[in-house]
Amino acid sequence: MEYRKLGNTEIEVSAICLGTMTWGQQNTKLEAFEQMDYATGEGINFIDTAEMYPVPPNPDTATTTEQYIGDWLRERGNRESIVLATKVTGRGDVNPGVSHFRDGPRLSRTQVRQALDDSLHRLRTDYVDLYQLHWPERKTNFFGKLGYVHEEDDDAIPIEETLDALGELVREGKVRAIGLSNETPWGLMEFLRQAENKALPRVVSIQNPYSLVNRTFEVGLAEMAIREQVGLLAYSPLAFGTLSGKYLRGQQPANTRLTLFERFSRYNNPRNERAVGEYVALAEEHGLDPAQMALAYTVGRPFVTSAIIGATTMDQLRANIASAALTLPEEVMAGIETIHSNNPNPAP
Repeated sequence: MEYRKLGNTEIEVSAICLGTMTWGQQNTKLEAFEQMDYATGEGINFIDTAEMYPVPPNPDTATTTEQYIGDWLRERGNRESIVLATKVTGRGDVNPGVSHFRDGPRLSRTQVRQALDDSLHRLRTDYVDLYQLHWPERKTNFFGKLGYVHEEDDDAIPIEETLDALGELVREGKVRAIGLSNETPWGLMEFLRQAENKALPRVVSIQNPYSLVNRTFEVGLAEMAIREQVGLLAYSPLAFGTLSGKYLRGQQPANTRLTLFERFSRYNNPRNERAVGEYVALAEEHGLDPAQMALAYTVGRPFVTSAIIGATTMDQLRANIASAALTLPEEVMAGIETIHSNNPNPAP
């Protein structure tokens, strides 16, 4: 397993991160423990979660994932060997289903501090290594939204207040580093600017979607990730499993996310179906597993710090982790670029 620096810190994280958002809904506590045991045994030291997990958000299951992780950390006694990341829920009126957090979550100083303390209690630890803002406070483009239309938002909590609250948590030793998620180029630059002007902590990572069928990160954020040392933690590197090919030709495998949950419709469209079919054919032509090819591509991007994998079965987990040893041949890389040029970003 390869390890990479988290931003400009001395924290080293595995190039593959264990995602957790199915635990508590599609996966039981026992299955979550099995996944963590296997992943750490294979060299993964990076686990990513969020207070709102599992997904889709639901008041009956919210925070369950953090509780599972906390119980595992307590039973295994291995907290110091794990790089633990979690997130504070963003503004509630832009993401349905999270209003149960703090009577409507916002990124105010009070709420950020309360959210972190609650997460620490569930995770059974007195600090997290990386604390992230799950999505912006302001109204802007994220979760696949394209075609920016500017909206003045006088009610938004200022970035300065949120960043100052995160700074307090860093100074108190409750947080080692801070990151963003579902953020735009302007948002990242503003956090960096305010950190420099006000002597506050710099963000060290940005967790956005990135995969063969969604390379929009490359347009404005990839250069910033490299130049500013704010590496990408790529989520959905398999585009909710579509890049494995299991949904091709109208297949709807039982107990899979796109079969169970209609809200993830961004991956169900004809352009994505065509692109995935071509990527799967390319992989098979070269004797590669399609999912492993997709993961190896993402992990190999120079602006990526770690790719976040999620699995509901142990077979999926084993295959995903095995992709860390795969280096794609030049002819495969060329084939990927040809497919992308002909059908760019079908699932943004």
